[in-house]
Amino acid sequence: MSKPLFDPALMPVEGLAGEPPLQPSQLSVQAVRARFAQTLPWDPETSDEALAAPALRLRRASVLVPLVARPDGLSVLLTKRTDHISHAGQISFPGGRAEELDSSPIETALREAEEEIGLHRRHVEIIGVLPEHVTISAYRVLPVVALVQPPFELSADPGEVAEIFEVPLNFLMSGANHERRSVALPDGVGKRNFYAMPYQGYFIWGATAAMLRNLYHFLRA
Repeated sequence: MSKPLFDPALMPVEGLAGEPPLQPSQLSVQAVRARFAQTLPWDPETSDEALAAPALRLRRASVLVPLVARPDGLSVLLTKRTDHISHAGQISFPGGRAEELDSSPIETALREAEEEIGLHRRHVEIIGVLPEHVTISAYRVLPVVALVQPPFELSADPGEVAEIFEVPLNFLMSGANHERRSVALPDGVGKRNFYAMPYQGYFIWGATAAMLRNLYHFLRA
């Protein structure tokens, strides 16, 4: 089991990213699909995790970023991990490390989503990818963005997923909800900065929040 050496929810808020929210017209199914079909200049953020990652060979992984088409707007499907696996209790996208039989990073994301939450790929429309995210645990993670059409049934793998829930995309696509926090590193070697996006009792932070930040930057380009 891998738990953080600190409780991120107890770290003080140093500020908010503060950028304006995306407009509803930018967050429709049609607009998001069209944005991923375009090539526009934009500036991804690099997290402190990439700078602190061990100087080892990075392992490949993929996550699915499922945007669910609900009648009242898109929502982001997330999971809360169980307490007895790596990154215990954290909020994450469905996904995991690449296996030898995976034909591509997209296949990794689809397979992992089926295994973890029972999301069948017939409901999933892959629309693009975001820049890879390097984690402090030495993974190079590719976020695979998809539109998901209800109705669908989910079934959490009890060995990995404690809960499946959704957060409105418009909440996550506002810089006013992106908290900047930091924690002092051991032995006085500096501090680690991270984003957090608390939502109704769920504490979204770390790699998941960093990938959502890049989705925000991408969609507003």
